[in-house]
Amino acid sequence: MSSEAATLLGLLADDDRLRAVAALTLAAGPCSTAQIAEATGLDVRRAARALGRLAGAAVVDQDGDSYRLRAEVFREALESLGRPEESATPESRLGPDAGRVLRVFVRDGRLTQIPAVHGKRLVVLDWLAGLFEPGRAYPEAEVNEMLGKIHPDFAALRRYLVDEEFLHRRDGFYWRAGGSFDVDPFGD
Repeated sequence: MSSEAATLLGLLADDDRLRAVAALTLAAGPCSTAQIAEATGLDVRRAARALGRLAGAAVVDQDGDSYRLRAEVFREALESLGRPEESATPESRLGPDAGRVLRVFVRDGRLTQIPAVHGKRLVVLDWLAGLFEPGRAYPEAEVNEMLGKIHPDFAALRRYLVDEEFLHRRDGFYWRAGGSFDVDPFGD
């Protein structure tokens, strides 16, 4: 089974999230947390937790207290079942769907949310690492400013970049340590 389909099935294995997805599927348009709670019979707190988890995994779009199911996520998971799994080599660790992941989480050059799913977060972190010039050390304030232009929780992004070894740090300075690089084979 593809990791994309397995992730989606894992999300839907929780009864509250499954009920929230069912309610959003039946809805004619976006719904509030209260509407989902009423439709599912869940209390508002449980409905909010389920919707938050679904939004974090990009199964639903969130705009304030309005949620809309992203049906294309289900189609893409189904289509992924026909594709062979990639091996876990460093070259393929981001997977074949990196462009799709970035289209989901990045709009107008800004990160809409930090992905909860590890594989998707790696794709976003690889994109963020591309902001940093190899061989250059950045003071923490500059890193914060650069990441703050992308997403308000720059501290979490900085921590993820270091934890996943896209950046290294020492004595208040950061430098690029990983991520994808564009290589010009002709040296132009």
